[in-house]
Amino acid sequence: MATLVDGFGRVATNLRISVTDRCNMRCRYCMPAKGLDWLPKDELLSFEEIARLTRIFVSLGVDKVRLTGGEPLVRPGLAQLVGMLSNVPELKDLGLTTNGYYLEQQVSDLVNAGLQRVNVSLDSLKPEVFREIVRRDFFERVIAGLHAAKQTSLRPIKVNVVMLRGINDSEIEAFGHFARTEGFVVRFIEFMPIGKDDGWTPDSVVPTSEIKARLETIAALRPLEADHQYPAERYAFADGLGEIGFISSVTEPFCESCNRIRITSDGKLRTCLFALDETDLRTPLRRGVSDEELAAIIKDAVSRKWAGHLINQPDFVRPDRTMSSIGG
Repeated sequence: MATLVDGFGRVATNLRISVTDRCNMRCRYCMPAKGLDWLPKDELLSFEEIARLTRIFVSLGVDKVRLTGGEPLVRPGLAQLVGMLSNVPELKDLGLTTNGYYLEQQVSDLVNAGLQRVNVSLDSLKPEVFREIVRRDFFERVIAGLHAAKQTSLRPIKVNVVMLRGINDSEIEAFGHFARTEGFVVRFIEFMPIGKDDGWTPDSVVPTSEIKARLETIAALRPLEADHQYPAERYAFADGLGEIGFISSVTEPFCESCNRIRITSDGKLRTCLFALDETDLRTPLRRGVSDEELAAIIKDAVSRKWAGHLINQPDFVRPDRTMSSIGG
């Protein structure tokens, strides 16, 4: 099978596809309080276009796809797209990242259509702190969505927590206990400078080393075997209760082993979350070029992937797009 190899020998096998830039929350690390100007619907890739691109990427060696947004579940009929993608031969892993608000309503249809995994954003276990971070009073809906997912075949169910200094960092131990009692894989994500007006500074980052040390007061952590399909460092509590993940993009970047690439909801290929350029796939797609021509465009773009982001270095430049418009 052909592979997508960049100039540093990294092979892209993990594709994140944003299906919308819209979201019903306003997370402070992702979007300004008043939101953004949404893309017109005709600028979004159609389900058929997404499915065609997915088949091409899979033919080039991609075997893991994750649907993202914005909030993917605000796009009507998402289960239809899941069904289309679940029938792509050689696609081994099909997941979804969601804020959880609509999960209780849609999870059965998604699973029946072929969804295998789900990640749910939950940045606090305290309703008032949750409201401060996401600027919406949706805590109970997200918890209900997690519990609904737990009743299905989706495994593992991962809970994504962005740690913000002085806001939710008092809850590190509480999330450790949450992983141990609820059976969710809790993943701590370092605060990254990619929101708009997000107030990011190096001091606002809670480093993984600090989080690990505090979790060790609950029980010893033991590393699990690395799975290079995923960016998280994986640990289990040594007594067998609970799994934890760490995504340390700021203090311990994993750029040298990155296997991710992204398609934005308007059909741009990004080879890095922090990339300063994109490759337009929507225009040639709608112009009617062949699969072979699209594959050549994709391979050329991946071959030019840069070494990595420059966070905390003097020449770091934030991308123009926010996380919500890139795809989380």
